[in-house]
Amino acid sequence: MVNMAIIDVVQFEIGGTMYALDIQLAREIVEMIPITPIPRAPPHIAGIINLRGEITNILNLNYLMGLQMKDNKENQKIIVLVPEAAGGSNVGMIVDDVRSVLQISDDNIDQMDASMSKETYVKGIIKLGNNESEKKDLVIWIDIAKILSDTLGTGSSGVNSPG
Repeated sequence: MVNMAIIDVVQFEIGGTMYALDIQLAREIVEMIPITPIPRAPPHIAGIINLRGEITNILNLNYLMGLQMKDNKENQKIIVLVPEAAGGSNVGMIVDDVRSVLQISDDNIDQMDASMSKETYVKGIIKLGNNESEKKDLVIWIDIAKILSDTLGTGSSGVNSPG
């Protein structure tokens, strides 16, 4: 029997489509709170919040990925990332709703080839469903680290880090 690798992800929704990100990148999930806009900020920055005394930058993940947000904002959440995921910054992302935390075995994931994942920020496609006859729901597993690296310049080079 071959041991399957199990991957823990947070499943969330943007514009009616299901997405997932690696759970170790998520520090916490908070209910939507008022966001203070930042003058002249680019459209991917929604603004900032004060989260227990820490200023946290809030990103419009839908804008970064070229997606529409739902008009109904009542279930919106903010996924706050661990600072290491954003080059030491406090960063959160607005999503339409957070669905669940999933444990996925790697045989239920179709990995994207390197050229496709580089262009689309997609690490793979997760297939949910118990058996072969059941319709499988597809969840797009996104590469948050790559999105942040491209957007915020938080690569390993540390170009934008204070110091």
